[in-house]
Amino acid sequence: MTKTIDVRDAQAQLPELLTLALEGNEVIISEGNKPLARLVPVAASKRKRIAGLNRGAIRMSDDFDEPLPDEFWTGTE
Repeated sequence: MTKTIDVRDAQAQLPELLTLALEGNEVIISEGNKPLARLVPVAASKRKRIAGLNRGAIRMSDDFDEPLPDEFWTGTE
């Protein structure tokens, strides 16, 4: 089922619209005849995370946490 609702009405009906979306329904929020947004549930990750999987794939310089020079902030050289 697809439900289209005006943005002003959606504010008052948000809990009901969330329930509809979580049940798998499509909720379109519009302003007049112009669709603005689609309300959909956040999909949970189905993959299990594996600690250390990418160990060694990222390199960080020794000075990465040193303060940046003034030139960086002022845009001068």
